[in-house]
Amino acid sequence: MSVNLSSLPKHEKNRIELDKQASYLVWQLKHGESTPDAISTVFDKIVDEQEKEWFQNSIDKYKRMMNLV
Repeated sequence: MSVNLSSLPKHEKNRIELDKQASYLVWQLKHGESTPDAISTVFDKIVDEQEKEWFQNSIDKYKRMMNLV
């Protein structure tokens, strides 16, 4: 089944983008290319509380997946 991401509602697109950012930030953290401050910086820029929660859940998910917890 194929899904056209451009046809998704804006909030779904934002969640996908936040999940991608979380994945990349945790990957950078694991490989010593970044610090926890980078995650905090992105988190602080998010205005919507539900998006903040989504981002934090994604960070936690990827930290578990990459054995950083």
